[in-house]
Amino acid sequence: MQRTIAVLGSAAFFVVAPCTLAGLVPWSITGWHVQPPFLGLELIRGLGAVMILAGVPGLVDAFARFALLGLGTPAPIAPPQNLVVTGLYRHVRNPMYVAVTAIILGQAALLGDWRLIVYGALLWLFFHVFVVAYEEPMLVQTFGKEYEAFRAAVPRWIPRMSPRRSK
Repeated sequence: MQRTIAVLGSAAFFVVAPCTLAGLVPWSITGWHVQPPFLGLELIRGLGAVMILAGVPGLVDAFARFALLGLGTPAPIAPPQNLVVTGLYRHVRNPMYVAVTAIILGQAALLGDWRLIVYGALLWLFFHVFVVAYEEPMLVQTFGKEYEAFRAAVPRWIPRMSPRRSK
């Protein structure tokens, strides 16, 4: 039953948070209207599509791991019971925030809209402050040395190319 509740809670939070932040808000800013490409380079649109196509499955995978392995949700009111350190978490500590930011910046590149770059940068700044001021201290308090070892081995924002090896 615990896993079922975690999956349902994660699915609900997915609709509320990432779908709003990376879908509804960008749509409200742009109306999905395509502008001329940045720097006049169509190649930048392709890069934007790649960022979106990488971000969406990464986000879904991170949410699934929280529910299935962590037995909780990404929502602060129902956090995981187990520290999740597999999948993309072997490369970066915050794959959900990285994925949402990549999706938004990918939309900016695809649509050629500078407003989404500003929005993405401001949202990332909010994520950074939230992670440093609230999330990391709570993870230290909840998971102690296990989180400390994870934090020492895996970068917060810039994914490492080689995955962290479990001990």
